[in-house]
Amino acid sequence: MAQKTFKYRIYPTKHQQTLLRQTLEECRWLYNRVLAHRKNVWETEQRSVSLYETISKLSEWKAERETLKSVYAQVLQNVCVRVDLAFKAFFRRVKAGESPGYPRFKGKGRYDSFTYPQSGFKLDGNKLRLSKIGFVKVNLHRPIDGKVKTCTIRRINDKWFICFSCGYVPTYTLPPSDRTVGIDLGLKSFATLSDGKKIDNPRFLRSEEKELKRVYKKLSKADKGTPERTKRRRVVSRVYERINNKRTNFAHQLSRELVNKYGTIVFENLNIKRMLQNRGSGLNKSISDAAWNQLVQYTMYKAEDAGRRVVLVDPRNTSKMCSRCGQLVEKGLSDRVHKCPSCNLEMDRDLNAAINILRLGLQSHPKSLRL
Repeated sequence: MAQKTFKYRIYPTKHQQTLLRQTLEECRWLYNRVLAHRKNVWETEQRSVSLYETISKLSEWKAERETLKSVYAQVLQNVCVRVDLAFKAFFRRVKAGESPGYPRFKGKGRYDSFTYPQSGFKLDGNKLRLSKIGFVKVNLHRPIDGKVKTCTIRRINDKWFICFSCGYVPTYTLPPSDRTVGIDLGLKSFATLSDGKKIDNPRFLRSEEKELKRVYKKLSKADKGTPERTKRRRVVSRVYERINNKRTNFAHQLSRELVNKYGTIVFENLNIKRMLQNRGSGLNKSISDAAWNQLVQYTMYKAEDAGRRVVLVDPRNTSKMCSRCGQLVEKGLSDRVHKCPSCNLEMDRDLNAAINILRLGLQSHPKSLRL
């Protein structure tokens, strides 16, 4: 059994959209109020405020702001939980020696979801009953598996979605497969497999650059604070949403293909953040557009559900090392062919790297991996 989240599009009426936006605004106000309270207590009393202490103050804050009563009680409690999790993440990163940013206050329009953690919602066919909102139409494009634990309403631009977090979801294990593959992720080709297959880089952001330039130009001409500027900002957001949807769909389809075909999949354990710091601005845009980590993460959770295995290996020297004799051959970014002076091996540099990645995976997990 596993835990999964199922996401669906919902279609609230205009009145319900108004109620949903009001709920988000109340949750945003409460989030900032809880954050300010915890910050003030620390500065004046030098002590941390517990989650239960903030929840106990909800009645006091409802008296301060009457409109909070229009929001379901457990939704407000979940806002307190979110602030508590933000502080826990902050202190965890501080303890690890990182330099995290302090939890931030949410500006107007910067709070886009709220959660019913236990009750207050009920799914009845293609209708979802939300406490304080009413019955909302849901596009159930696939069945929900397992037991629904929480329900989160999310706003993405002008669209609304429902996310059900479910436990005890049955796994669908695929038949065992001895096939293994090493995958080199790159920019010229999005992925090169150790069996010789190449997957083209779709470059979703690059393909939309002209459209982005056009909508940004129209946005810059609109006066700040006007309804027209708000309207044009939404157009920009929709272009980015389209890019993100294409990228996500590509990663889902490719990861599903890999999991269905191979029993063990070996990737490089890439540090994307460090790569973005070390590369030029032109490459940074291409690296971010490629979204390699998205493919790896999608493949990992699909593999776990299907009984497959994903192995991450150290990427050091995988592009330089000769896959036949092991000698390191220096290459520039423009060198697309691997030429080894020792064993005279000549082959595509990405294919050579993919074979090295597979070899490292075989060495690190020899009992579970077989050619």
